[in-house]
Amino acid sequence: MEQKKALLAVSFGTSHHDTLEKTILPLERELAAEFPDRILRRAFTSDMIRRKLAKRDGLDIPNTDGALKALAEEGLTDVLIQSTHILNGDEYDKMMAQAAPWRARFCRLTVGAPLLTGLEDFRETARALAEELGPVREDRAVVYMGHGTGHYANGAYAQLEYLLHDMGRRDVIIGTVEGYPGFEEVLRRLEERPAVREVLLLPLMLVAGDHAKNDLAGEEEESWQSMLTARGYRTGSVLRGLGELPRIRRIFLEHARRAQEG
Repeated sequence: MEQKKALLAVSFGTSHHDTLEKTILPLERELAAEFPDRILRRAFTSDMIRRKLAKRDGLDIPNTDGALKALAEEGLTDVLIQSTHILNGDEYDKMMAQAAPWRARFCRLTVGAPLLTGLEDFRETARALAEELGPVREDRAVVYMGHGTGHYANGAYAQLEYLLHDMGRRDVIIGTVEGYPGFEEVLRRLEERPAVREVLLLPLMLVAGDHAKNDLAGEEEESWQSMLTARGYRTGSVLRGLGELPRIRRIFLEHARRAQEG
């Protein structure tokens, strides 16, 4: 019997349509083009974002459980799930926990890994970031804001920064908005570099949504940009989600290919 195949792209999600169209949507389109024999579907792991989209826009984006239930009811028998998460952290664990009960319902269910999984993923991500930054300047630091988590996967941020430094990008500092290192650690490391007078701020997240627009570069006094400006640094920001970078999207595509082959 011929199997009916699906590809489920699972993201944390965003309520900002502008960044979704620049990040999640291009990635989903490239996944669909890579696997033309599979029906493409979308799921978000953030219940808060799903509720917001339902209330504000009337959009019903399922979580992993809901999406797999719908695929099973449609008679799909072979499902490839591709995570678009950055870390193998809480959101990825949530996705896997919701997928587990459905394994017996499909003839085949495989899962593609998040962005930062194997060592080569870190190396390629570091190369993709460095490619976007231009030359190193003694008077400038580049600060990335990751989401951060209490999950042990949080150590991925330190490994990525270490790789960037090994590549010669010692101007890069990675902090997180909800984990370690946070803003105080970022500030201390900036102060350890007296030649630095300018700071370029970028999100280290798939999308440039609430955290990027508000916590990183917002006009409020508590945003990283405002706090650094108040301390005398010249600041600038580039609100570009990682999903906008073709080299980053290629890593996710490679993970999906490996999952299908495995």
